[in-house]
Amino acid sequence: MSGERVLRGHLVLPGGVVPGEVCFGPRLEAVTRLPDAPDDLLILPGFIDTHVHGGGGGDTMDGPGGIAVLARFHARCGTTTLLPTTVTNPWEAVRAALRGVREVMDAGGVPGGADVVGAHLEGPFISPGRLGAQPPHPLLPAPERVAEVLALGVVRAVTLAPELTGAAGAALAFARAGVRVGIGHTRADAETVTACLNAVHAAGGRTCATHLYNAMGGVEGRAPGPAGALLADPHAFVEVILDGHHVHPTSFQLARRAAPGRVLLVSDAVRAAGQGEGESDLGGQRVTVRVGRATLPDGTLAGSVLTLDRALRHALGLGVSLPEASAMLSAVPAASLGLTDRGRLAPGLRSDLVVLSRALEVRQVYVAGQPVLGE
Repeated sequence: MSGERVLRGHLVLPGGVVPGEVCFGPRLEAVTRLPDAPDDLLILPGFIDTHVHGGGGGDTMDGPGGIAVLARFHARCGTTTLLPTTVTNPWEAVRAALRGVREVMDAGGVPGGADVVGAHLEGPFISPGRLGAQPPHPLLPAPERVAEVLALGVVRAVTLAPELTGAAGAALAFARAGVRVGIGHTRADAETVTACLNAVHAAGGRTCATHLYNAMGGVEGRAPGPAGALLADPHAFVEVILDGHHVHPTSFQLARRAAPGRVLLVSDAVRAAGQGEGESDLGGQRVTVRVGRATLPDGTLAGSVLTLDRALRHALGLGVSLPEASAMLSAVPAASLGLTDRGRLAPGLRSDLVVLSRALEVRQVYVAGQPVLGE
C-alpha cells in the first residue's frame, strides 16, 4: 500500500461495526476488514455540520478570523466539513460575512480546521413572525438580492420562509445554482411548503428543513404545518439540533421514523460553544449560557453550545445504533449538500476521519488526511 498512514480499530460502516483498518493519504486508499483489531478505537467518517454559527469564541459574522476560530474549534470535536452560517443582520453585514467565507475558501481553507465548503445563508429571507433568536432585520428575497449573493459563489445552503413575497422565484434561483433550499423561520401552512418543495425538486434541487420543529411550529392533526409537510416529503432532508433542549426525544424519534435516511444532526452552535457558562452574543444580541442552554434575555433559545461529538452521544443515548448515528452526522449531510467525495469510509473518498474511544470521546481527527487532533 502507498498510504502514508494506517489506522486500525473497529470501522463504523453502514452495515455494522467491524474490525479493520484504513490506509490513507489525502484520500482513502484502502478500507479493509480484518479478523480482529484493537477493541478500544472506533473509526468513523468525519462529521459534516451544515448549520453552525460559531464556536470557541469565533463567529461567522466576525469575518475570516472568526471563521478560522470556529473551524478549528469544531475540528477538534470531530467536525471535518462545515458551512459557516450567517444570522439576520443589516444587508451589508450579511454580504460582508459571505465575502469572509469566500475569502477563507479562496485562501485554501483553515489550516488545522474543518473544511469550509461554502456558507449557509440563514436569514435575512425569513418571516418577521418567526424570528426565533434571529435579530430583527428580515428582508424579502427580492431578485436583485438573490442575484447579489449568488454572484459571490459561496452560498451552499439557504433558509427561506416560503410564504414571503418573492420566495417562490428565489427558491428556484437558488436550486438552479446548486444551493440546498431550506425551509425555516416560517409561518407558512403545509400547502405552501409542499408547493415550494415540489417546485425545487422539479427543478432538480435539494431541500431541507432548517432545524426541524424550531421556528416553524409542530405537527397537528388538522394543521400539519411546515414540519408535517417536510416529514411527509420523501425527498426533503431534515436538520435536527439534538442537544437535549431544542427537540423532545419523542419528536426526534418521530423524525427518525418518518424520514429514515433523511435526518441530519447539526450543531447550530454559536460563539459561546466551548466557552463555558456566562455571557456571550449572537448577531449583536446578548446571550446567556446556563447549564448547557444558550438563551436571549427573554428566554428564547439562541442557537446552541452543542458539538457534533456530543450530538452523536445523545443519539446513542436515545437508542440509535452507531452506524445510523454516524450516517446522520456524515453520509446524510453529505447527500443533502450533493457532496459525493466524503461522508463514508470508502476507497477514493477524502480522508476525513474521526477516531473515538469506546467511551465515545474524540481521540484523533484527520481532515483530508492531515491530523488536526492526535496522531
